[in-house]
Amino acid sequence: MSNRLKKMKSELLAVLTVREAAQLLRLSLPSVYTGISNGEIPSIRVGRRILVPRIALEAFLARAGERER
Repeated sequence: MSNRLKKMKSELLAVLTVREAAQLLRLSLPSVYTGISNGEIPSIRVGRRILVPRIALEAFLARAGERER
């Protein structure tokens, strides 16, 4: 799949995998897992999978940006 198609697909998803969230945040996988376990990065568990709701992640980033101002 081309990068352009991957980008379009990721923009449409309501939830992200931990790997996709890490790529979006430009963080390592262990850093994202740590943020999730600490409650810093919003997530939901479905069975054994951990998913990051896109809207919650965007709100998290907006709040973080406001704190820096």
